[in-house]
Amino acid sequence: MRNNMAFTWPLRVYIEDTDAGGIVYYANYFRFLERARSEWLRALGYGQEQLRHQNVLFVVREVQAKYLSPARLDDELLVSVAVEHSRKASLVLSQKVWRKPAAESAEAVDPHEYLVEAQITIACISDTGRPQAVPADILKRMTAGAAYPSEHNDECQETL
Repeated sequence: MRNNMAFTWPLRVYIEDTDAGGIVYYANYFRFLERARSEWLRALGYGQEQLRHQNVLFVVREVQAKYLSPARLDDELLVSVAVEHSRKASLVLSQKVWRKPAAESAEAVDPHEYLVEAQITIACISDTGRPQAVPADILKRMTAGAAYPSEHNDECQETL
């Protein structure tokens, strides 16, 4: 059940994200991916705190990442989230990170020149840490492929 409609979230690289050479430290991409997933849930109408009160928690179960090119200090990035497929208590997400093309740039930038490509498996658990089925209404929204109510998604609606 691949959902080609990706949610995108913008962010900027700050000095705290970089190593001594001014490039993003590899582990910080995981922070970027997490932020995009949290904002994706929020755009779907589910804040993390709201889900916690409903005894629905999503945790990362597995990560596969390919680092293709470095991001640097002050780069504007876009991070996408798309559902690859779902199971009863888990989802496999495709996430990508790339540089946001500068609006004033005359140089053509390929928006699909990814810096990082990742496949993230998230599991749904209860507050006891036991696996549980993703609630049907949440799963339906996650896999619907609907347009997201974010002004940032005009920049990239079908990236995957």
